[in-house]
This record gives sequence, structure tokens and C-alpha cells, in this order.
Amino acid sequence: TTHYLFIVVVAVNSTLLTINAGDYIFYTDWMWTSFVVFSVSQSTMLAVGAVYYMLFTGVPGTATYYATIMTIYTWVAKGAWFALGYPYDFIVVPVWIPSAMLLDLMYWATRRNKHAAIIIGGTLVGLSFPLFNMVNLLLVRDPLEVAFKYPRPTLPAYMTPIEPQVGKFYNSPVALGSGAGAVLTVPMTALGAKLNT
Repeated sequence: TTHYLFIVVVAVNSTLLTINAGDYIFYTDWMWTSFVVFSVSQSTMLAVGAVYYMLFTGVPGTATYYATIMTIYTWVAKGAWFALGYPYDFIVVPVWIPSAMLLDLMYWATRRNKHAAIIIGGTLVGLSFPLFNMVNLLLVRDPLEVAFKYPRPTLPAYMTPIEPQVGKFYNSPVALGSGAGAVLTVPMTALGAKLNT
């Protein structure tokens, strides 16, 4: 019983760590301007937390379980904003689960090789997480209209809605988020695994 209780404690605390790594939900009113920052912080923390939790249990599948817990947290937050009178599209729930599944698959396919999970799995998380979330954001109904019609009361200056740059790849948040996420995820995942040993 104590062993399983400890696993739950690790999962919950890792989730809180991920949440505090940066705003863990996309608010429609600044989702385009914050995409790179979100991608870097969340892909890194997903990989670090999931690898730590996965290596702790030694069971492929626990990274996906970890991502599922975070998804549930976020849907609760979305429901809270919706209950306050904001539209359904005001909060966009991030897509953690597919990237975590890739991490689990890598751990399983390499016969529980933790170095492969860290290097290859961490890179897969860093590359896939921004792409999954960009597709998710593209499905939002008229984000700029929602942004200006329903602004948050405490909107930081650097999150003020702006027209997104279109057609310039070097200004593309997907390119920047994917690259930065992939580069930073591997060393941070390695650090998380080192702390685990």
C-alpha cells in the first residue's frame, strides 16, 4: 500500500512541477504570442516528469498515465473558466498524451533502455509536442475575436494579443517551438533521470 501511495504522490507532485514550469493552459487571448515559451517549458517538463516517473516504476505506459493526469487537471481548469462565464474556446487544453505515448513506445521498443528513453524519447517529445498543440490551436474558433471580447483581467504586457506573422518560416512559432523544445528537452530529461538514480 505504501509503495502505491508513493507512486501517486510522485505523479501528483510531478504534475504540479509541470504546471508551475509555465502557464500550463493556452488562453485564447495570448496563445499565439506565448506559443514558443509554452512549447519550451511544457515539452521540457513533460519529458523530465514523465521519464522520472517512468524510470521510477520501470513500466512502459506510466508516461502516458502521467500525461493523462495533467490533461485531467487542465480540463478541470477549463471547466472553472467556463463556469465563470467565459466561452468554451477561451481555454485550449494542451495535447500531452500523444507525445508521452511516443516516450513510452521508445522505452518499450528499446527494451527499457533508459538512455534511449532520455535521448531519443526526449527528442521525440520536443519535436512532436509543439506540432500537436499547433494543430489543436488551429481548431479554435476565431481566436482574435475571443481574445478582444473576453480579455483576462490581469493580462501581462508581453501577452497582449497581436496579429500573428504569417508566411515567414523564420518567425513561425511552430519552427521556433519545435526546435527549442527538441534542443532543451534532451539535457533536461537527462538531468531528471540523473536525479532519479
